This record gives sequence, structure tokens and C-alpha cells, in this order.
Amino acid sequence: VVKLVESGGGSVQAGGSLRLTCAVTVTAYDFNDYCVQWIRRTPRADHGGVAAIDRDNSTRYADSVKGRFTISRDSTKQMIYLQMDNLKPEDTAMYYCAAEWGDTGTRCYDNKDFDYWGQGTQVTVSS
Repeated sequence: VVKLVESGGGSVQAGGSLRLTCAVTVTAYDFNDYCVQWIRRTPRADHGGVAAIDRDNSTRYADSVKGRFTISRDSTKQMIYLQMDNLKPEDTAMYYCAAEWGDTGTRCYDNKDFDYWGQGTQVTVSS
């Protein structure tokens, strides 16, 4: 069983920052062996993954967030963070973390069919 709980969303003005947290509880395998993505969705569309971290702690970002967002893993606390800086109105969305055991590299970054999802946290950026 894998449980994911997101937090840290909120409303900010453009140029501001937020840090999202995904608390991960696993009862099988090791937390560090999971690929985790942050995925954002709006009522109109699934915008896909914005950041991913694989079991080797390699990361990849969508072009739209490169240089502004940073994904990281805290193995001691079993948390995945998404630091979002210089936020823009187009970053407004519901943000979900999703996890899959064992994926590395491209299999992690391109995964669109994760086994485990959180409930999401809303980010709203005003201009």
C-alpha cells in the first residue's frame, strides 16, 4: 500500500513562491525506490507532469517550469517537495503527486499511468 498526501498549496501573486509537500507512506518496498511526479490539472485539461524524480534521484522538468521549480526527496521524512519560485498565472492548477515503484529515467519521466495518486492541492497565482 502506498499513500500520498499533498499540502502546501495556496494563493499567491505572480512572482511569489510556494513549496508543495507530498508525504509518502509505503508498506511495501523502500520509499527511495519510487519514481514520483508532480502533475498539474485544470478543469479544462490535464497538463501532465511538471517535475519528476526517479529512484536514482535524477530529475526532469517540463520546459514551462525549468529554472523556476525544483523537485527533491527527503528520505528521512519520506517527503517529496516541489519548490516553486517566480510563479506565473499560468501555473494555476490542482497539483497532484503520483508514484510508481522502480521506474528510472525515461520510464519515470514519461509515465502517464501511475499506480498511486494523492488527493491534490490547489495553487492559484494572480497577476
